[in-house]
Amino acid sequence: MTAADRLIEEIDRVVTERPLAVIAVFLLVTVVFAGGLTGIETSAGADQFTQDIPAQQALDNIDEEFETSIGGSPTSAQVIVSDDNVLSRDALVRTLETQHRLESRSTLRVASTSSHADAIARQLDPDAANAAERRDAVAEATPAELRTAIADADATGAIAAQVSVDYNPTAQAADTAIVGITYDLPDAATTTRVTELQTRSVDVVDSVPGNVAGENAILFGDGVLQSEITALLTDTAIIVFPAALILIVGFLIFSYRDPFDMAIGIGALLLSLLWTFGFMGYAGIPFSDSLVTVFPLLLAVGIDFGIHIVNRYREERATGTGIEESMRTTTDQLLIAFLLVTITTVFSLVSNVVSPFDPNRDFGIVAAVGITFTLVIFGVFLPAAKVLSDRWRKRLPIPEFGTSALGAGGSRIARVLHVGVDLSRIAPVAVVALLLVGGAVGGAYGTGVNTEFSEEAFFPDQDRLETYANLPEPFAPTEYTFLDVLNIFEDEFEQSFVGSVTLYVDQSVRDDDALELIDRTTRNPPATFATTDKRRAQATSVVTVIEDRAERDPEFAALVERNDRLGNGVPDRNVDEVYDALLDSSAEGQARGYVAADRGSARIDYTIRPGVDNSEAVADVRDLAERTPLEAVPTGSLVVNEAVIDLLTESAIRSLFAAFGLTALFLALSYAYLEGKAVYGLLNLVPVLVTVGLLVGSMRLFEIPLTPINAPILSVSIGLGVDYTVHFVHRFVDEYQEGLPIDEALDVTIAGTGGALTGSMLTTVSGLGVLWLAVIPLLRDFGVLLALGVFYAYLCSILLVPSLVVVWDRYAGLVGLGLDDGLRESGAESGR
Repeated sequence: MTAADRLIEEIDRVVTERPLAVIAVFLLVTVVFAGGLTGIETSAGADQFTQDIPAQQALDNIDEEFETSIGGSPTSAQVIVSDDNVLSRDALVRTLETQHRLESRSTLRVASTSSHADAIARQLDPDAANAAERRDAVAEATPAELRTAIADADATGAIAAQVSVDYNPTAQAADTAIVGITYDLPDAATTTRVTELQTRSVDVVDSVPGNVAGENAILFGDGVLQSEITALLTDTAIIVFPAALILIVGFLIFSYRDPFDMAIGIGALLLSLLWTFGFMGYAGIPFSDSLVTVFPLLLAVGIDFGIHIVNRYREERATGTGIEESMRTTTDQLLIAFLLVTITTVFSLVSNVVSPFDPNRDFGIVAAVGITFTLVIFGVFLPAAKVLSDRWRKRLPIPEFGTSALGAGGSRIARVLHVGVDLSRIAPVAVVALLLVGGAVGGAYGTGVNTEFSEEAFFPDQDRLETYANLPEPFAPTEYTFLDVLNIFEDEFEQSFVGSVTLYVDQSVRDDDALELIDRTTRNPPATFATTDKRRAQATSVVTVIEDRAERDPEFAALVERNDRLGNGVPDRNVDEVYDALLDSSAEGQARGYVAADRGSARIDYTIRPGVDNSEAVADVRDLAERTPLEAVPTGSLVVNEAVIDLLTESAIRSLFAAFGLTALFLALSYAYLEGKAVYGLLNLVPVLVTVGLLVGSMRLFEIPLTPINAPILSVSIGLGVDYTVHFVHRFVDEYQEGLPIDEALDVTIAGTGGALTGSMLTTVSGLGVLWLAVIPLLRDFGVLLALGVFYAYLCSILLVPSLVVVWDRYAGLVGLGLDDGLRESGAESGR
């Protein structure tokens, strides 16, 4: 007797002789795991995938070293105001009143605000010290004075920079403008604190007469973004979980057809989820977008295990065998299959540990631990609960419900399931060839699948939000401003939300040639960069700040000229003296956005041409960073996102090969140990390869991009595929070793295991497919892919495995590798 046999014998004894004690122990362990639930935190959005990327580190350095950051600092926000004309007196007063209320609420910690209305009011009253005084200056100005002030402010460029592209200087009109807000917060301020302040700022904006927050006055910042991303998780859970529960319970009723068995199965599922949640809390693993998908996966495996246990037990009970003996036979046969399924699935999940992304590594760890918990609970707790339940039912006057095995006898399901076995008798070679070619074609076609990563990918399209908005509370989703902000930037300002790339100059810029080198990076720009009328890159740097200051300040212009030996307007000696004069002027704030306080680093922003492909712009700024003699790091949101995509593709392929290699090795060794035929274990992987090929092809066919959320799907599909083939193959081997011919062994297998596989597939596909209802598009796609993966694995196990077994025995037998070669002898020696 092997160690595995001894372990199963001990489980048989405990489950059948002491079921009440087993249940008590499991409930006690559940109480312990429940203590970890309070330690669960949440993590959401794109930031969780960018932490260790050099471009992101450069972006973080910019946030720390410069007074303005790329795409908005966590301590800044914007109010996008719209009106028939944001330059009208009423709109200007409303804008300045908004600024006044934000600045005057000390609890909001607003350090300053800025807008086009500020620039106009300062022309009217240069001595106005705050937004309230500037508001009064606009309100009291005559129409002629106001027109003159607008014209003067326009001459400085202060209006065009903050209003929409429909701005008409002659008519002095524009539809949209941006009000900047800066918060006075320490560097260590938490995201929760920023979110709280920005959320309260929305209420203040809404309190201004004429403002309607979210419509004509939209406040947006990093804190608001994070709150909306967190709300996406909540909205998804509220919509998906009830739908999943209804579908799963419905199919469990179909599969179990007995309220007591269904209660036991659902109870085991709840224990699996609770143990896994508790583990997350104790391990300090935050609940993120990626981990939402773990729990449908656990439900999939748990449902599969539960239906197989009950179905096999019913087969034995139908022969007149007693409760204890029926459960012993059931666990003897299924626990080895469960163990094979669990270990191979764990391998496919743990392969994600090699991922460069923390959320994917967390996904691999949590899912692997959860699957292990599921094995223990459904392999020990559920059989014990079933034995105890049937003993009580035998003693009490409880009516019988559905007790026959699913797919047994001459039922309609049984006839449909038998198609695969029938085909194995008629044309097995054609079936194998057709499915192998289909998998190969799907895999080749799927190599062209797109990749995607951005904050925008986490948000649903407007049509879906409008559809869900009609749902009653609490199902109606949150009103999200992120999509509105994107549309406003594209429509009103003719730029994407992120319309630039950046070079972070990670070296001292105090040398005489430093500014000249910075200026040279704007010459001969690539086609993806926007250009000026001088055919230079449209860029902003400390050089452009110096040029702007020189145009407005004759004294500063003279200083620049004295230190410009080449005569091109760029100082190339006594650079520190130029910096000192610049930082002592009113341009200090602008200059501090492009040169660090210690002058040990600088930053150059390049505007991208509208409509340019992001990947091309990123490639160009990377090439520029390599060519310039400056020590420069390309960065910006677009660069970070492209780096994530590069890692994503590499990670998905690496995880796929790791999962396949570990699974192949384990199955070969396991079947060599258990059945004496390693090659038979490898045959389990043929249907899995077809499943992966079909799944990858489906991703491209249905235009589902590869993202950080669904990247684990390729490796996970191996575990899910093995789940179905192992159950089928293991049952076939058991029946074949008993002396049945191949055809009869396949008949018994499909009649018993086929029904359980069908019930498991229907329940799992519905439970996973319900993620299609998710508000978050990435989760929706992941649910669809998981459901397709399960469905393809089921079809391959039912249709391909019977023909594969026949073909293998027919042709491999010619070289001494047929099923009879050593298989039955090994079975006899093991006591079967």
